[in-house]
Amino acid sequence: MQSRIPIAATLGCILTWIGSAGATEPPAPLPAAPPAPYSVPWQLRPVMPVSVVRSDTTLALYEKPGKEPGSPAQGTFTVASMLLASYKVTPDFAPFLRIGFVGTPDGAAVTNLATGATLGVPLGSNLRMGLFLGLALPLGGGGGNTPDATALGAIRSGVLDRSAMDNAMFAVNDVTLFPGIDVAYVAGGLTVQVEATLLALTRAQGEEAQKDSSKTNFTTGLHVGYFFLPWLSVGAELRYQRWLSVPAAVAADSTGDSRDNLSFAAGPRAHFPVGKTLWIRPGVSYARGLDLPMSNAGYNIVQLDVPVVF
Repeated sequence: MQSRIPIAATLGCILTWIGSAGATEPPAPLPAAPPAPYSVPWQLRPVMPVSVVRSDTTLALYEKPGKEPGSPAQGTFTVASMLLASYKVTPDFAPFLRIGFVGTPDGAAVTNLATGATLGVPLGSNLRMGLFLGLALPLGGGGGNTPDATALGAIRSGVLDRSAMDNAMFAVNDVTLFPGIDVAYVAGGLTVQVEATLLALTRAQGEEAQKDSSKTNFTTGLHVGYFFLPWLSVGAELRYQRWLSVPAAVAADSTGDSRDNLSFAAGPRAHFPVGKTLWIRPGVSYARGLDLPMSNAGYNIVQLDVPVVF
């Protein structure tokens, strides 16, 4: 009786091994498909929350009226550089800070400080939506009742250098609340994105230098980008800005040219991975004004944009 126990145990192990050898292993799960590549806009916002440090500089070459009545126009330039930092604290929410510097041959100034956040709203596999809320504080140079003339001149020059799409950064006497929305279609290397932003400006200082206690501005744009190679995309942008209210400066312009602005930009962007999670996406674009006041001043704008995404 005792000798049969090891034999039975051995036969049981053999039968168990044979049965397990013939069993079908469950298939390993397939890896998730990588997200479709997204074309980063030039002056529109990224549609979804992102962790990024972004340096964005524009150089505008244009003509300004001569100093004496009847004298010929003079060529000049403006440089406006913006630095933005954003951190994705959750997959769908990223606050940001942004500040800039603007300079001309006659002077320079720091811009306002802007803060806010982007909230991502999933719409499907190919559609993306971002809800945005920003607040700009009047900390820039050239503000107050006795503004420095050179700083104020630089701040005013920065508006068209940025194609009038960054007005909150240059309204140095106003607190500006600016909500916005972006919707993008992203599939097969193609990005088509639309954006709209409303800017509510309220005077916080400089009541003797600025007549308007409040103003309302609107900006919108269309971005189309395509990846010709995994590391190379080309993007084009149509941008429009309009004053919904009539500020004193616009009312004083008998031509009406300063009420709105239409511009166009296009250029290539590279996409380089650095490690597993870090990407550098440098790009260069060229922009021109399509109507007054930019077109009659001969604006030629070059933008160097370097986002570092992590």
